[in-house]
Amino acid sequence: MNTEQLVTGSSLPAPAAGQHAPAFALSNQYGELIESSAMGEDAFFLVFYPFAFSAVCGSELEELQKIHSEFTAQGVRILGISVDHKFALRTYAEQIHCGFDLLADFWPHGAVAKRYGAFNLESGAATRNTFLIQGERIIDSFSSPIHQARAITRYRQALELLK
Repeated sequence: MNTEQLVTGSSLPAPAAGQHAPAFALSNQYGELIESSAMGEDAFFLVFYPFAFSAVCGSELEELQKIHSEFTAQGVRILGISVDHKFALRTYAEQIHCGFDLLADFWPHGAVAKRYGAFNLESGAATRNTFLIQGERIIDSFSSPIHQARAITRYRQALELLK
């Protein structure tokens, strides 16, 4: 890792549109193993967020829950991912009535987030990065600052790239 990355607190560079999506296999809030290799050619949003039970994360995931059926109608899954433990994610999912998978990038701590360039070394948390993935390729990616939710319109713009 170079010095600049250590100074800014970021992890590896995020893969860009057109690049290979790093593989992952993580437990969801129910302890079920979710593997990227099992997605086949299905499209999904990989939504990194810092922590369960934080104000911005909660409101952002609640907004995604509201439009979850819109995405599933188009054959696109939403996978939330944070460094929280699966037991914490289960309680969190129940509390916010989350109908999509929340993946635990708990141990090794933030390993998947790091491969996606979505890990802040200073805070030990995932950053607000989103990747639209189809097959094994990144179709689109976007992010927002840590204290700002990503706009739902940006998710819809990304979906347009699948058409």
